[in-house]
Amino acid sequence: MMYYEDLMGKNAIATVKVSRELLKYSVGERIPTVSEFVESLGLARGTVQNAIKTLINHEAVRIESKGHLGSYIVKKNMRMLLKLAGVRMLLGTMPLPYSKRYEGLASGLIASMENNYDLPINLAYMRGSVNRISMVLQKRYDFAIVSRYAANHFSEKYPDKIEIVLGFGPGSYLSSHVIMFHNPNVDEIQDGMKVGTDSTSIDQKELTQLVCRGKKVEFIEIEYSRIIERIISGDIDATVMNIDEANDKHVKIHTQPIHSGNQDNTEAVLVVAKENEISSLIKELADVETVLNIQRLVLEEKITPSY
Repeated sequence: MMYYEDLMGKNAIATVKVSRELLKYSVGERIPTVSEFVESLGLARGTVQNAIKTLINHEAVRIESKGHLGSYIVKKNMRMLLKLAGVRMLLGTMPLPYSKRYEGLASGLIASMENNYDLPINLAYMRGSVNRISMVLQKRYDFAIVSRYAANHFSEKYPDKIEIVLGFGPGSYLSSHVIMFHNPNVDEIQDGMKVGTDSTSIDQKELTQLVCRGKKVEFIEIEYSRIIERIISGDIDATVMNIDEANDKHVKIHTQPIHSGNQDNTEAVLVVAKENEISSLIKELADVETVLNIQRLVLEEKITPSY
């Protein structure tokens, strides 16, 4: 998210803060009182009142007071509210589009989030769910695409840091993970093996540890993008990988399925930093059905990926 720098006057920061808070609320919903804004935003009472007046004067919102019941938004001009909130674009990050499934997901996200607010949507491609979540928490990106497994695992370790805004269902992230072997005559992890692991990928690291449980192996740190190369060369004996990449590249590698009983690693989810005011806007813009339909058409090679 990039911020609009052209607001003038001493109330500029307050106007941006209040505007961003009001992005969370839909027409008909009760909004915080001035006192609640003062406490949550750390602003003076008069400054909050002036900020609200600015929003009303610019016709970004129309607010109706209902006495002791509080104040409610009765009209919302999203284009103006985004401008006053300083939101000039949405920035997201997702895995490198090395498979058709990821290409379809990226194409679907861009297409479904096109909007009438003149708000560009840009995606950056980055390996490792740990890296993508970190970028969101550092506020360098507004949202990230990771697997539901990665999002849940991160949330268990670090509660109240991220939230899942949208889920795209099983099979939207990848078809399955498998164990890949250098030796075509080997079907299971054995003692003494060199096993590739990418610590930046929550899914790959956790599943690798799962399939190696009880075995004395040497874990070799590798980049996910070089897994196939390292397996073929024999630098590693085995590893866990998304089967989609090998299938799309028509690479013949000996694999065995992983029976984890959990499909969360196959589902794509969109995550934001906890209590990010932009989450309601993303929910409004991103249509799950549209994303999945475009992804399916890309997988069936009926349309060309566009992202």
